[in-house]
Amino acid sequence: MIRTIITTALLAGTAIPAAAQELAPADRQQILAKVDAEAKPIADTALQIWNFAEVGYQEQQSSALLQSRLKAAGFTVKAGVAGEPTAFVASFRNGAGPVIGVLAEYDALPGLSQAASPVKQSIGGIAGHGCGHNLFGTASTYAAIAVKDWMTRNKVAGEIRVYGTPAEEGGSGKVYMVRDGLFADVDTVLHWHPGNTNSASQGPSMANISGKFRFHGVSAHAAGNPDKGRSALDGVEALDAMVNLMREHIPDRTRIHYVITNGGKAPNVVPDEAEVYYYVRHVDPKVVVSVMDRVKKAAEGAALGTGTTMDFETTGGVYSLLPNNALMAVMDRSLHAAGAITWTPQETAFAEGIRKTLGPDAPPLASVGEIQPAQLVDDALGGSTDVSDVSWVTPTVGLSTATFVPGSAGHSWQNVAAAGSSIGAKGAVLAAKTLALAAADLFRNPATITAAKAEFEQKRGPGFTYKAMLGDRKPPLDYRKAPAAE
Repeated sequence: MIRTIITTALLAGTAIPAAAQELAPADRQQILAKVDAEAKPIADTALQIWNFAEVGYQEQQSSALLQSRLKAAGFTVKAGVAGEPTAFVASFRNGAGPVIGVLAEYDALPGLSQAASPVKQSIGGIAGHGCGHNLFGTASTYAAIAVKDWMTRNKVAGEIRVYGTPAEEGGSGKVYMVRDGLFADVDTVLHWHPGNTNSASQGPSMANISGKFRFHGVSAHAAGNPDKGRSALDGVEALDAMVNLMREHIPDRTRIHYVITNGGKAPNVVPDEAEVYYYVRHVDPKVVVSVMDRVKKAAEGAALGTGTTMDFETTGGVYSLLPNNALMAVMDRSLHAAGAITWTPQETAFAEGIRKTLGPDAPPLASVGEIQPAQLVDDALGGSTDVSDVSWVTPTVGLSTATFVPGSAGHSWQNVAAAGSSIGAKGAVLAAKTLALAAADLFRNPATITAAKAEFEQKRGPGFTYKAMLGDRKPPLDYRKAPAAE
């Protein structure tokens, strides 16, 4: 069953119980000191993963590096979970108590090779961390290590887990982990994402289904025997034309994107194989399913009209994010306790160089030193995330810290540059502090977990049963073999 997401239901808040208390100063000081002591390892680890720049399901070095850090810190690590070779679950258990998970991502984006420079400069690789997942995975790992250290020193009962989650960028890696029940016994899940601001605001994302349409025709000499050929590229172009006409007749705020990933090899040969990669997004998963079904029907028509055949491979599918007000308050006070970011003159000069490439309307750099007010927003975030599926099976809360230059676009060379610099590392340290403080806060205040669960159940509605939007397919471990743009 996929429930229709109604904005008013998503935004209905649940107050934190009066019994909840701010984390004691001694607890805060221990955690902040531990993360500060790990600031250089955080920066070094993030930079190593930035240099690896491994795309989804290919993150062998990145995953192994984070696993090694966790094993060295005393975590038990299980690798290759949910049929995903680069996925892992690392846990530290200190007796019976709450189970708190922290998500870690580490996949890069294809086609974004870039130096850690304020000018556009490829370093010759095939991918780059334009979403800052090198920072994401590293900060989450070291946050969990700080929590484990604090739990041990203070005899705090419970379990802290790190979920190493591959292929967020279009591969829906977390969905397979959710589908396999890896979050079934988790009380709450924490995550964060690199961004342009420091904020604990929560809101829905866009549900998403992605997949590849492959057309099969007959090759022939394009001049000598064109009548003998049936162009697979014609099928792709016919599909794209019909989808572009469809845009006028779909629900408002639906997003459809595509890129032709194989259009033939030479103009004088009728292409017998062609492929186009599609995304459909909307805040309501039911709309996504409906619109993608219409795109599939258009593809069938395109094949019929061009004398070709067609098959479709689903590469991903995610829900929209289910925010949690009770957990947002915990994350917000943890962010304020961690403090904001201060750049050195050298970092400011680096950022100013990037800012010059963003146009005259770029916001001021000073915003990185501010913490934005936390609020539940009613508008869908522009992108999609497989964190959403986690949020429909256990209470989940996120965070953004300023790792990029304000005004930078997502999935841009500017973000790759910042993610490989000390600017990105500082944002990751802030994220590690905030996540660790939030986890400790929840361990100390189990009543908050109870409130978060009550809100979670109310928002999901009675009788909800999770069903993955991508069905029972196996993880598409080779979905990045064909060049693609996200």
